[in-house]
Amino acid sequence: MRWQTFGETTIYDSPWVRLTTVDVEVPGHGRIDHHVVRYPAPAAATVVLDPARGVLLLWRHRFITDSWGWEVPAGRVDPGETPAQAAAREVLEETGWRPGPVRPLVRYEAAHGSTDLVFHAFVADGAEHVGDPSDPSESERVEWVPLDEVRRLVTSGAVVDGLTLTALLRVLLDVPPGADPATTEGRADPRETADRAEGTELAGR
Repeated sequence: MRWQTFGETTIYDSPWVRLTTVDVEVPGHGRIDHHVVRYPAPAAATVVLDPARGVLLLWRHRFITDSWGWEVPAGRVDPGETPAQAAAREVLEETGWRPGPVRPLVRYEAAHGSTDLVFHAFVADGAEHVGDPSDPSESERVEWVPLDEVRRLVTSGAVVDGLTLTALLRVLLDVPPGADPATTEGRADPRETADRAEGTELAGR
């Protein structure tokens, strides 16, 4: 059932985030003021996958949760950019590696019970090293991590960032353990898989 809205009031606004209350009628519960966090732009990330090196990852600290973890390069989509352009730019800025052409991997809503933030994840085959990261504050170090080690990091809880976890798991769906990610045999195109999933969902409605 659909929740009906009757207006929205801004509590706080900045170039980075906006907090609002939405007057919404919840079926069976009446009208309430629901807090919503809105973002001015989506975010984009890239899984850079190389058959010889593995996956390009950043080891970094997040002060909000006071936690360390492995992450893929990611950031906000700037005005005038497409998500794909932002994803490629973030790789170069944060790692010093220029990725190959990026391809859509998955789009998802991070926590749509409380925020409208949308994440776009892409995958790129390999990258060219062009220098040091332009912003060294982004991470403690940048490393190529073998794919089997990436699996271990995921299962051991060393990847706590939601965007990174979602993107890596999406890639691992198409690369069976021990497989060479450079080959296309047995590896589905993420866009084709997404189309099939959408078709199945529509058929079930």
